[in-house]
Amino acid sequence: MFTVYILYSVSLDRYYVGFTGNLVERLRRHNSYSKGYTGRAKDWVVVYEEAFADKSAAMEREG
Repeated sequence: MFTVYILYSVSLDRYYVGFTGNLVERLRRHNSYSKGYTGRAKDWVVVYEEAFADKSAAMEREG
């Protein structure tokens, strides 16, 4: 199963859209990294999630 998710950072007032096979681990990594778009903040929270049976459907939905 794959999940398309939307994260929100209060400190940046920004949203981030992605997909993953493990949302809990992916969120932990977003809040731990110091590189890339999400690395600029450590307060990302999930504001939306939608499950898909296969990776291609999740990738299409992610847009």
